[in-house]
Amino acid sequence: MSTTTAPDATARIGELRTEIDACDAEIIELVQRRLAISREIGQLRAAAGGTRLSLAREQQVLARFQAALGTDGAALGLMLLRQGRGRL
Repeated sequence: MSTTTAPDATARIGELRTEIDACDAEIIELVQRRLAISREIGQLRAAAGGTRLSLAREQQVLARFQAALGTDGAALGLMLLRQGRGRL
């Protein structure tokens, strides 16, 4: 039997949602930073006469996301890679 009352639960849910909103804001900021860095790497690689993409590097990124977060992590990693590539 739980000793949490409905008003206590409602207040706690509100607090937790505020924490989630703060996490989301940080995630968005980090994704934007990552995209800018990725684009700069692509530009530098192209300016040096190389390809914009490194498939071996992308595989490393996907493996890291999958190891940490499972199948959905791999999907998240792929989404980030696609965002960072820009138009191919």
